[in-house]
Amino acid sequence: MKKNLFFVVIKQKKWYNNNGEKMIKKVNGISLHYIDYGNPDGETLVFLHGWGQNIEMMKMIADPFEKEYHIIIPDLPGFGESSEPETDWTLFEYVDCIHTLLESLKIEEPILLGHSFGGKISLLYATEYPVKKLVLFGSPYKKEVEKTTMKLKVLKSLKKVPVLKQFEEIAKKHIGSTDYKNATPMMRKIMVNHVNLDLSEKIKKIEAPTLLVWGDLDQEVSLEQAYEIEQKIKDAGVVVFEGCTHYAYLENLKGTIRVLRNFL
Repeated sequence: MKKNLFFVVIKQKKWYNNNGEKMIKKVNGISLHYIDYGNPDGETLVFLHGWGQNIEMMKMIADPFEKEYHIIIPDLPGFGESSEPETDWTLFEYVDCIHTLLESLKIEEPILLGHSFGGKISLLYATEYPVKKLVLFGSPYKKEVEKTTMKLKVLKSLKKVPVLKQFEEIAKKHIGSTDYKNATPMMRKIMVNHVNLDLSEKIKKIEAPTLLVWGDLDQEVSLEQAYEIEQKIKDAGVVVFEGCTHYAYLENLKGTIRVLRNFL
């Protein structure tokens, strides 16, 4: 286990919970690191990051909502400072882990916001447990052909996002470091489980209002998948950011915050 919880100072403001403490819980055999902050009396927003990423990549879109909402952002198991599963988890185990965390915090019917891998977990969560609303950023629901390694995709995308240029060195160390090529044997198995899981039939059960935010240049998860999800979920809509990639939610940060405020 690593000695310190990784955190970054953004605009001279540290990650913190409402008591100013680092948060670690033992959840389903995992040492799960997460941050808990914002308005404790507000509705709960749960942000789930993508593969090979960590809390940092979701906090930028969470911070603008901290005065109105209670915010939870975990490092998903195997990423950031959370420990790695000892068996080859499927997305069902990831969903159960998040649900156990939220139960321990007495949170019911959260609003889930997930990017890519975190979005697929959010989709599956919404088929298993009640959620108030669902927001997906470039989230697959079925297998998409991989063309390049996850690390290369992430770093190339970061260079196109002005707000992230200052974090490029951090990103090289902490983001995309567990893609298939460099991942541990266990995380490789987990990645295969994730990629191969097809949620085509399960997501038809989702009744929560769902917002899909996509870039029209997304080469990791095609815009076609967004429209397919929209057709399968009864109350869903797609927002497309032109000229944006798999990280559209950060490339057009102001637009993302605006559409989220309207949706929430």
